[in-house]
Amino acid sequence: MRWQVNFANPLLYLFVLVQMHLYTGLFITAHDAMHGTVAPNVKLNNLVGYICTFLYASFWYPQLYTKHHKHHSHVHTDEDPDYHNGKFFAWYVQFIRNYLSIWQIVVMAILFNVFKLWVPQPNLILFWVVPSLLSTLQLFYFGTYLPHKGEHDNKHQSRSFRRNHFLAFFSCYFFGYHYEHHDAPWLPWWKLWRAQEPPGQTVRRKA
Repeated sequence: MRWQVNFANPLLYLFVLVQMHLYTGLFITAHDAMHGTVAPNVKLNNLVGYICTFLYASFWYPQLYTKHHKHHSHVHTDEDPDYHNGKFFAWYVQFIRNYLSIWQIVVMAILFNVFKLWVPQPNLILFWVVPSLLSTLQLFYFGTYLPHKGEHDNKHQSRSFRRNHFLAFFSCYFFGYHYEHHDAPWLPWWKLWRAQEPPGQTVRRKA
């Protein structure tokens, strides 16, 4: 975080992408805690959930827990907090508004100004703010938008990407295998690639 910023150095962009991927992994770990798959001990599992959600963007774990399980119970309906019957940008804005609170913004602003006492501001923006924002796009695009857009002929109203474990990991920690996640939510992210492939399914995309 104290590295000399040099926009001519290609390593800068690599570092941003690595940070983005790690931020996404932080949220995926929190997500697994919501399904009780991080640790067999409930208190430890929830503690990890609290820590990861706070470190990601000052989220309150119980609130995320409630909304995420509502998504699983009412997937692809008006009661689904993750679903929006609209185009990509409108859906993304709705997705962010549904989870972001004024208190999170206040806490993150305070942390930003505290960290500036030790870390140069350009570094904070490039290696903290930008990667965290990019990770919301990564999570949304690969973990919500692509799996749930359109109409689906299956019980989980979701689709999975074609099997390519390399791309599946780097795109969103195997959450492109989204039908598998809804079918077996007790599987942690690192076991999703071993889940049984979904049955033949079609996706009807709206014009």
